Amino acid sequence: MNALEIKNLTKSYPGFTLDNLNLTLPSGCIMGLIGENGAGKSTTIKLILDMIHKDSGSIIILGKDNTDSIELTKEDIGVVMDEVGIPECLTVKQVGNVMKNTFRNWDDAEYARLAQKLALPDKKQFKEFSRGMKMKLGIAIALSHKAKLLILDEATSGLDPVVRDEVVEMFSDFTRDENHSILISSHIVSDLEKLCDYVAFLHKGKLLLCEEKDQLLAEYGLIHCTAEEIQNLPAEAIKYKKENPYGIEAMVLRSAVPANFNVSPISIEELFVFMVKEAR
Repeated sequence: MNALEIKNLTKSYPGFTLDNLNLTLPSGCIMGLIGENGAGKSTTIKLILDMIHKDSGSIIILGKDNTDSIELTKEDIGVVMDEVGIPECLTVKQVGNVMKNTFRNWDDAEYARLAQKLALPDKKQFKEFSRGMKMKLGIAIALSHKAKLLILDEATSGLDPVVRDEVVEMFSDFTRDENHSILISSHIVSDLEKLCDYVAFLHKGKLLLCEEKDQLLAEYGLIHCTAEEIQNLPAEAIKYKKENPYGIEAMVLRSAVPANFNVSPISIEELFVFMVKEAR
């Protein structure tokens, strides 16, 4: 069973349309949702959680239609949004007491362990938390009620590099169970590159691609050459190119490049930037 299936999903606002989105997240995998501000990442996540209503299409979460069964499936979904909605007067322990009465499968011991691991303060009220501390609390809650699917909207935002690395490791550990899956959006593409099995690129409400990360990195590469040298490349090999004072940098399809050219690896962030520029 797939953790998430989105088919022909559309949502229109004045000046923006999430247009015919199709995504499939296999169980046991992590998918990174990548896009600039306003690309449609948060809209997609809100539609999945039935926080806003779609215009058309279908969303199946863990085998159930999200509009019919979101209350039934909330036990199986751990959610961390860009803004963590916790009453400002509560401490970490008090939040745990509230969640104990919210989730049937709440695990007090796991919550305490994660709060300690993430260095969350015992006595401070939520209103005194920094943005990074708020995100860490949201992550601790999401991981403490035996969820099968984590849906994370900018969950690593506001965390320092050391904590971010720890959180990425926690997410990787979570999906070692083949029944656990993660959909995560982030502006920090380097985190997603370390973490994800699949990447989906959104640009202005349209899906540019959704593929296995390793397949993308094997399929595309970078070439640095002169204007004369690039003339010897087949046109179908060049996906995008830009000139700089030192020559030409081109994103290429490795399979179409002659053997005498040196093709360098490309990062997911570079790939996304090139594809967005090509789409403009």
